[in-house]
Amino acid sequence: MSMLQQVSVAKKANVYFNGKVISRSVVLADDSKQTLGVVLPGEYEFATAQGEIMQVISGEFEVLLPGQTEWAVYATGTHFQLAPNVSFSIRTAQISEYCCQYI
Repeated sequence: MSMLQQVSVAKKANVYFNGKVISRSVVLADDSKQTLGVVLPGEYEFATAQGEIMQVISGEFEVLLPGQTEWAVYATGTHFQLAPNVSFSIRTAQISEYCCQYI
């Protein structure tokens, strides 16, 4: 899906890693929450508070998922899922975008 319909968007951005990762919170008509973000080239570690499905909107991420020792590649149009209360790392060599759905 290339468009989110009937949403409310937070005016204030979520800014991480000195502006190298920026996202906006979106609330859908059913009160579910997603974030839309842009990641500049680099390597970053994140932690989840709840389950997430991360969809790669553009670009490509290498992801080190919890409990794994090998990085996995996720290109445009792919996604990966994360459990609550875990840490994971992503890296990218290009400007990449994502949509995070909280589950």
